[in-house]
Amino acid sequence: MTEEIEQVAERYARFTALGAAVIAAVWHIGYDLTVTITGWSAFRWPWLALAAWTAYSAIFVVALRSLTRTSRGPARIRELAVVTLAIDVAVILSLRPGELLGISDWAWGSVGWVAVMLVWGRARWRAELIAFVAANAGIMLAAMILTGTLDRVSISKYLVVIAGGVTMQLGYTWGCRMLLSRAEDAVLLARRLAADDALRESAQRIHADRIRRYAAIRDVAESLLQQLGDGADPGDPRVREDCTAGALRLRRLITEREDVPDELVATLRERIEAAERRKVMVTAPPFGGYLPGLPDGVREDLLRAPIRALDGARSRARVTVSAMSTMVSVAVVADNDDLPISAAPVHEPSGVVVTYQRQGGEVWVNSIWQGP
Repeated sequence: MTEEIEQVAERYARFTALGAAVIAAVWHIGYDLTVTITGWSAFRWPWLALAAWTAYSAIFVVALRSLTRTSRGPARIRELAVVTLAIDVAVILSLRPGELLGISDWAWGSVGWVAVMLVWGRARWRAELIAFVAANAGIMLAAMILTGTLDRVSISKYLVVIAGGVTMQLGYTWGCRMLLSRAEDAVLLARRLAADDALRESAQRIHADRIRRYAAIRDVAESLLQQLGDGADPGDPRVREDCTAGALRLRRLITEREDVPDELVATLRERIEAAERRKVMVTAPPFGGYLPGLPDGVREDLLRAPIRALDGARSRARVTVSAMSTMVSVAVVADNDDLPISAAPVHEPSGVVVTYQRQGGEVWVNSIWQGP
């Protein structure tokens, strides 16, 4: 469930960013290019207007690539914002004075959308977008003052375009940020719930393991006491072996730590208990402490050879687990005559190195993984 919610949040971030790009692209091609071509005669220097349109398109492409890759605007937006405002100035200069507020003067109403793309996903997007819109409005007002275009109709047109642009551009950006904020809140809530579920499941596993171990301790002690109570001779070698095996098992069960619900430890405990049921005397120091997270495939490669040695033990075995921040070692010494061994260390694809050694009737198997 947490992964699904995170994927939804990622899609919100991605498609709201692309939505801003779609608006800017449709506006720039559908309106800006159209009025540039149809109003060609309204320009004193039409090629300057066309060059400004092309430069605007280049900035759009830069911003679009950034949004597509990271759902954020480009890193160096200050330079791009200055160039975008320069495009606004270029379009103003290319017009005839009487066309200052005409339909051919497309830049001052359009550049705000590329600014939306530039500030998208940035921490200070609101202040940066307001500063850009204010600079754009100031450039246009300065052009009106210099050309004497200050009649009531012109001022009304100016206010309508500025108010409409600010409302749409800031409104869209703010609305999308609110949507993303709610999606991020949902992700945080899902992570907290998942963490609570994991903690509850861990506590349940710890409790079940504690109950299992107490029951096993009772069974071992009860079995030994029952034998002795039924008249078994303490000097009988078989009885002494049973008592020794029982004592080893009791010691292991008592010293085990149930607060380390690690899959590697759990698997080893299962195989040790299986060996003990076959009357194998298993010596195992307490497992616990810090076990680092293991990449995929490492746990299986660490356990494969030691478990084969333990499963084939005839009467005795010793199991040890060592761990540091970037190293885990699992070793088994057992009286196993059937385990095939390799004279040279075996290197598994996961990075685990398995070393074998046979001496007398015992075999030693050590699997080691070292992280980066």
